Amino acid sequence: MKDAQPRAIYLKDYQAPDYWIDTTDLTFDLFEDHALVTSVLGVRRNEDHGDETPDLTLVGIDLELVSVYVDGSELTAEQYILGSESLTVPVASRAFSLTVVTRIRPQENTSLEGLYKSNGMFCTQCEAEGFRKITYYLDRPDVMSKFTTKVIADKGRYPILLSNGNDIARGEFDSGRHWITWEDPFKKPSYLFALVGGDLEVVEDTFTTMSGKEVALRIFTESHNIDKCDHAMLSLKKSMKWDEDVYGREYDLDIFMIVAVDHFNMGAMENKGLNIFNSSCVLASPDTATDASYQRVEAIVAHEYFHNWSGNRVTCRDWFQLSLKEGFTVFRDAEFSADMNSRGVKRIEDATVMKTAQFAEDAGPMAHPIRPQSFIEISNFYTLTIYEKGCEVVRMIQTIVGKDNFRKGSDLYFDRHDGEAATCEDFVKAMEDASGVDLSQFRNWYNQAGTPVIAVTDRFDQDSGQYSLTIGQSCPATPGQDTKLPFHIPVAIALLDREGKALPLNEAGATEQLLHVTAAEETWTFEGLAEKPLPSILRNFSAPVRVNYDYSREDLVFLMKYDSDGYNRWDAGQRLATAVIEDLVSGLLKGEEAEIDSRLIEAFGVVLADDKLDKAVKEEMLTLPSQASLAEQAEEIHPLEICESRSRVRKAIAAAHKDKLLELYHALELKGEYRPDADDIAKRTLRNTCLGYLVELEDDSLQQLAEDQYRNASNMTDLRSAMSAAINSSYQSQETINSLLNDFLGRYKDDSVVMDSWFMMQSGSPSLGTLEHVKALLEHESFDRTSPNKLRALIGGFASGNMKQFHSGTGEGYEFLADWIITLDKQNPQTASRLMTPLTRWKKYEPVRRECMRKALERIKAVPDLSTDIYEVVTKSL
Repeated sequence: MKDAQPRAIYLKDYQAPDYWIDTTDLTFDLFEDHALVTSVLGVRRNEDHGDETPDLTLVGIDLELVSVYVDGSELTAEQYILGSESLTVPVASRAFSLTVVTRIRPQENTSLEGLYKSNGMFCTQCEAEGFRKITYYLDRPDVMSKFTTKVIADKGRYPILLSNGNDIARGEFDSGRHWITWEDPFKKPSYLFALVGGDLEVVEDTFTTMSGKEVALRIFTESHNIDKCDHAMLSLKKSMKWDEDVYGREYDLDIFMIVAVDHFNMGAMENKGLNIFNSSCVLASPDTATDASYQRVEAIVAHEYFHNWSGNRVTCRDWFQLSLKEGFTVFRDAEFSADMNSRGVKRIEDATVMKTAQFAEDAGPMAHPIRPQSFIEISNFYTLTIYEKGCEVVRMIQTIVGKDNFRKGSDLYFDRHDGEAATCEDFVKAMEDASGVDLSQFRNWYNQAGTPVIAVTDRFDQDSGQYSLTIGQSCPATPGQDTKLPFHIPVAIALLDREGKALPLNEAGATEQLLHVTAAEETWTFEGLAEKPLPSILRNFSAPVRVNYDYSREDLVFLMKYDSDGYNRWDAGQRLATAVIEDLVSGLLKGEEAEIDSRLIEAFGVVLADDKLDKAVKEEMLTLPSQASLAEQAEEIHPLEICESRSRVRKAIAAAHKDKLLELYHALELKGEYRPDADDIAKRTLRNTCLGYLVELEDDSLQQLAEDQYRNASNMTDLRSAMSAAINSSYQSQETINSLLNDFLGRYKDDSVVMDSWFMMQSGSPSLGTLEHVKALLEHESFDRTSPNKLRALIGGFASGNMKQFHSGTGEGYEFLADWIITLDKQNPQTASRLMTPLTRWKKYEPVRRECMRKALERIKAVPDLSTDIYEVVTKSL
């Protein structure tokens, strides 16, 4: 901590700035040991603040001030005030030009915020507050300016010089240096600024917009990766077409560029016209990227492109409104991915993230509404709540107002606020105005943290044929919010008869109904039923809530077999498996070995035998709840017992259905050219799920399957799946495991992105990934301690992805993680903060581990001069 205690910033204290910056002209002179930055700002008094002209205070961090000019006249040191993180200059007129020259050292910038170097390339990351590490500025999202950027550098080392907007001029100097000037005609806040300088290759294409304008498309990367950009380019063109078709949004510049960077704290960044991506989110080829990587690249390229309107043309007024751009854009990219691939599977995947990770966040010490009321460090609020829950809130609006009205509302929102810094309220108001639907109560989703719980009870009167469904809602207390107002929760339901058919619910014959739950408790009555139905509740995951209904295990098996809603059919299986595994955990804690409920084993057999079931959905239904999901649902977490119980159920399923799993494994083998399309992905995924079960059995021929698949694999999906199956098996020989790992290393040691997976597979393996093995990998020549990707793969893979080994022993894993957080806090606070998540849920663990985790947090807290990133997380956790 630089101060005794960092200060919280509150939404209620928001005030517009005293001054606006209408124009920003930047010149970057890039050298090997420093960069000289000259900013010329066209400053204007905010007319809403009266006639006075108070001093102008700009923020800046780690800057060496060279000179300051006002309207061309240089100020002496006595005429301005230079603080540790600010520059204050006197103001004599309502509009003036301010020139500030600073010197920065990108080569020493390990925080990866502002301007830094990655693999010899100059690169920027300015969201949320990185621009203040480049020059003194009003670094806040409501200050929108037109940027012109001139970049000067050695032409031999940095032949490619990029920034936002259109390339308007270029030239060379006799010294071997060259320059390019970029002009962005659209106003933007400083967090959307970008600059890249390096020796890069480019893949080029074009896209013709719906109005007939041809846009140049360029993806830049290092020469050895240039053959891995085609999928990203195809994804970009699909995204541009989809946004025109679905939202009527056309691209507005003459050029759109993407740059792949190895060292990057985030996945990607939507800088206007120049998106900067983590290399793992751009590069893809069959021999280096899995199916999941292909889909991830497609989704992230779409996400950042969609930001051109939902984030750039209309940005957020302040950082409390972050979900305005992120939640809305995640919704847009989720719908795009659903249209490009399997809609049913996409919904299951989204629900899985919510129920496993976001619900846990809602129940933890960092819980916050999708529009937080306060923060100490904004980087800590790039969370699943802002993104994924924010997406679900937008989805609920569409569900409530209808798709047609939602499109009208989005059009109104974009038209009304184009070129402005807007708020969440502006978005909701546009939806209200376009649809005529009152969303007053719905706004509670923006202001209240926590995951609502709906308690559902029912009653059937045989004589009258009346069936009543009563739904009550509640929401647990969260930090700073002990009591909650009722939410507006859209709950989609169907009623199934004893044959699994959905009953008509109104005179029109509709078999699904949307119930608007707005009170603490409400009842709906359905007439004319001959027998008591089984309710299918929260179809398609219509709201991000927990559902409490007293389903018997027979009910869950019935829903797994017959429910027409893909999400609910999957969810029934997850509920059944969770209940069975919880029985085993309880038995272990009592010193007993409980029997595995045969109904679960039989239900999995029914799913395996259902040839009509979509293969992608079948794979999801055959996947047991993850260890993280089981931990999230447990009242008290016993990690080793969860691991043992889940493993036991997997072995039982494999033993009971060995022949069918083996038959399916062989039947799904694909030959010919690799295609990352929905059908082939579904076949590969299901086949590899079968392999994962088969290697649970102590059978040499089944263990050999994994090695044979690895040796014969023609694509990275099958190769990595075989490797994971081998190293996660309890029965695979160490000789085989070492052989496969060494072979993988020999093939891919020069590919940084693929090596991330090599580290993660090992650190996340319950068999191989011991603390000693992880420590040994830290010394491997391919491990880079400055790379966020490597740190997430190895240390994050161990702490977040290896429940058995991270929680084994007497707290050694916690101390190891604490050591790294303390070290990384001086190097890259954002990465350190995100790695800390496994320790923040310490209060939910059983007493012995709880105390060990608390001590690790106390040790972190005791370190002098913590960053605001770590200080906020550790103090809230404790």
